[in-house]
Amino acid sequence: MATSRRTVLSAAIAAAAGAGALSAASAAALPVPALPVPATLPAGRPPRPYRTPPTVDNRFWSSYADWHSGAREGVRAVAGRRSGLVITRPAGLLEYADPHTGRTESWEYATWTSPEHRPEVPATEVIASWNAETPAGTWLQTELSGVYSDGTTSPWFVLGRWASGDGDIARTSLDGQSDGRASVWTDTLSIDDADADADADADADAASGQRLRLRSYRLRLTLHRRPGSRLTPTVHRVGAMASDVPDRFTVPATPVTRPGAARELEVPRYSQNIHIGRYPEYDNGGEAWCSPASSQMIIEYWGRRPTPEDLAWVDPAFDDPQVCHAARSTYDHQYRGCGNWPFNAAYAASHPGMNAVVTRLTSLTDLERLIAAGIPVITSQSFLKEELTGAGYGTAGHLMTVIGFTPEGDVIANDPASDSNEEVRRVYRRREWENIWLRTKRYNASGKVSSGTGGVCYLYWPERPTPAQRRALAALGVR
Repeated sequence: MATSRRTVLSAAIAAAAGAGALSAASAAALPVPALPVPATLPAGRPPRPYRTPPTVDNRFWSSYADWHSGAREGVRAVAGRRSGLVITRPAGLLEYADPHTGRTESWEYATWTSPEHRPEVPATEVIASWNAETPAGTWLQTELSGVYSDGTTSPWFVLGRWASGDGDIARTSLDGQSDGRASVWTDTLSIDDADADADADADADAASGQRLRLRSYRLRLTLHRRPGSRLTPTVHRVGAMASDVPDRFTVPATPVTRPGAARELEVPRYSQNIHIGRYPEYDNGGEAWCSPASSQMIIEYWGRRPTPEDLAWVDPAFDDPQVCHAARSTYDHQYRGCGNWPFNAAYAASHPGMNAVVTRLTSLTDLERLIAAGIPVITSQSFLKEELTGAGYGTAGHLMTVIGFTPEGDVIANDPASDSNEEVRRVYRRREWENIWLRTKRYNASGKVSSGTGGVCYLYWPERPTPAQRRALAALGVR
């Protein structure tokens, strides 16, 4: 069930080495499915495309024309090298009582509402993401309202209150939102019971006996600034990934599509474990910083870094202060962790000229296409120690960075759950890694059925990608 999938991930999206590991005797008792080994294609034979039924739909608004397509109240589109959405004449004034700081303050606001989007895949889950600049004294809120497959409409669900800094509001998700049909679990809007039948008495548009899904949605941005200020957030991109990934313990094996044509990208390596004990106010310190450590690796791969002024707050005795900064900049006060998926993407995109989205991929073939184009990918997975040879730990949820493939098709990953930066680079067996990333069900350390992420990943890329990078992203519906 989709809600249980997100509940488990909300509890522990960041990895802690050794968490979830079983004794050899306990592990042997678990019914772990056997995994088929993918074939390697004979030399000279073109690969047969690996196809699955559509399960993922991406829609992002980012162009000058996009900003004009929505309903605007107090905002305008700006052109230039990179288009965006800004406050012009505020639509009103509101009082915001910050539940985490205890402060109540007045803010001017303005809104943009997207056109209705009907995804190719009627969805059980939707994850929004956004790219924005928020100078001090500004912040934004992202919401979603959808139409279900039985014709009823959801309320507006808040999917995040965000600012790049933490001096004005406490960056936060909002758990506890539900209309009895769908609920928000940290960063994911999920149908409560994806196996339930839609109401057969709903309007003529709904199909009797169909499973309840989100048939369409709109996004709403609310931009805030201090009263009387001329500052404004600038939103460069907003959108969502809608998906209906079937529940499964195993996924079909993909063939190695480019035998002998492996590629490994030169991505910086950062260990989360060297930060254990540092700044415990941010998700108990480095032992849980897999997501910001992974984000920082790719941000620097693209040539961006925090400024010396950004890092001035970090103890100068600490090495890799940018990882500490990434943890602070992604921390979600409701979730009490640094693993909020859209907050990591928003942090990456707060660097000049960067784009970032949260999405799902459907196979290793998708991932190989991105690597071939020079785009590393941050992936989310959970596994027992025995399920991933060479990891040395088990986890209820962990982020790592895929940087390449060996000639045999095995996965080369920068795994931040390592004791030093030098040990971050790992090679994981293709079939094992593929399954722990793409499955939606698994057995946890107690032998009970738990959830997997079904291919969730972060994609970060520059404002001016190469033609090959643009094609690789477009093939996934990311533009």
